[in-house]
Amino acid sequence: MTEAKSAQELFQAAYENRYTWEPNFPGYTAAVTFQHGDRILNGTIVVKANLSAEVMGIDDDEARDSIIGQLREVAIHRVRRSFADTHSKNTFSYGETDATGAVEILMGGKSTGDRYKLRNNEVCHVHRHIHGVMVTIDTFSSHDTGAGYLSHRYDSIYADPETGAIKSGKIVFEDNYQKVGDYQILSQRTIQAVEDGQPVTTEFKFTKIELLPAQVKAVAATV
Repeated sequence: MTEAKSAQELFQAAYENRYTWEPNFPGYTAAVTFQHGDRILNGTIVVKANLSAEVMGIDDDEARDSIIGQLREVAIHRVRRSFADTHSKNTFSYGETDATGAVEILMGGKSTGDRYKLRNNEVCHVHRHIHGVMVTIDTFSSHDTGAGYLSHRYDSIYADPETGAIKSGKIVFEDNYQKVGDYQILSQRTIQAVEDGQPVTTEFKFTKIELLPAQVKAVAATV
């Protein structure tokens, strides 16, 4: 039962159940198709071992920045950090359990005011301060990779942390992944949002995904 574990133990188990890349992730290349409304652009991308991203063959600055932004956002969430490194300055306590069985975890310490919900050893709700904005994310389905879970369908809302005023309407995401070598790589992200009062769909599709050669670290010779 949930009560048999402390709030920290329950949260740590879900944290460590996330899918992340091995530290020796080599990076990859892919063809990209960017579609925003009726506009369709094609190019290529590279995500390097240091997780920096580049887009080639697309001259539209807004489209290129949007692609890079999505690639960076995905890469950041694939970085493997120990629970202690990320949450050693936080405390954890139980909140309420909702009708779906999701258990609320309340944060104290460095992240006071943030809260999460856990269901089936996965984080299904996030409410936290990020760079001066209150972000709320609800996840509705996930991919079980066999080596941790990846979110599949989820939405997000951004609000002013002081007033609670909504900064942008609800944005709905759907992500799909492809296993390439030993790694799960984003193959498609669809984003549904409202712009100027009208619904708009943006799609990022990645094909011909290939891992970069593994980096060989030079070893200094001893004399």
